Amino acid sequence: MDWFIIALAGFLGGMLNAVAGGGSFITLLALVFVGVPPIAANATGTAALLPGYIASAWRFRKDIEYPASLSLKHLILIALIGGSIGAGILLTTSEQVFAKLIPWLILLATAAFIVGPWLLKRRIAEQGENTSTPMLSPITALIMLSAVCIYGGYFNGGLGIILLASFGLMGQTNLHGMNGLKNLISALLTAIAVVVYAAGNVIDGQYLLLLAVMAIIGGYVGAALAYRISQPLLRGFIVIVGLAMALGFFMR
Repeated sequence: MDWFIIALAGFLGGMLNAVAGGGSFITLLALVFVGVPPIAANATGTAALLPGYIASAWRFRKDIEYPASLSLKHLILIALIGGSIGAGILLTTSEQVFAKLIPWLILLATAAFIVGPWLLKRRIAEQGENTSTPMLSPITALIMLSAVCIYGGYFNGGLGIILLASFGLMGQTNLHGMNGLKNLISALLTAIAVVVYAAGNVIDGQYLLLLAVMAIIGGYVGAALAYRISQPLLRGFIVIVGLAMALGFFMR
């Protein structure tokens, strides 16, 4: 039964991450449910979803759009440095503290996804259809994205949701283009974070391979479905998932 739960979580996690984010909610909950300690569950789920990030980034490679406020070089550096810092902070956090932080981190991610679309609509209403104009200065965008990447290296749960909201503040509105960039940055920061996790010996190898294989399959399926699912329906589903996961961890 445990293996079935892990396989299903890997597939759903990869699929969710491909379309908008939130997949780590599923893998984290599943790993904790089968008895993996919270920090190891977070690190293992993150490592397992890395192939899914890469697969989804490849699937969306032609749709990737970069924000006007930051260059590709800046984005790569921010992702790698932020991911390594966040992972390093995780290794210094106790299990008890991290377990208490999990539901609050999930709520933060879900709140960002709820507020993000509202901010976009407000900006478009104020500036018309000129969606290339960012709401943030380059320095502010750099600081914000750095904080998001540190968060992603630390927790990773809801990373895609927060990245999408951040891209919206940087002036992007095309969800497919934002998804492509989200998957690219997620893959970069997650790759360096996994290296740090492995060095700290916090990855549980028992379920890693199964999660990773199912995440790859889910990532390709999710990337294909993203073009067919309405954006309001997609956003509503992810908000429900986030709230349900937060409630579940509060009740543990």
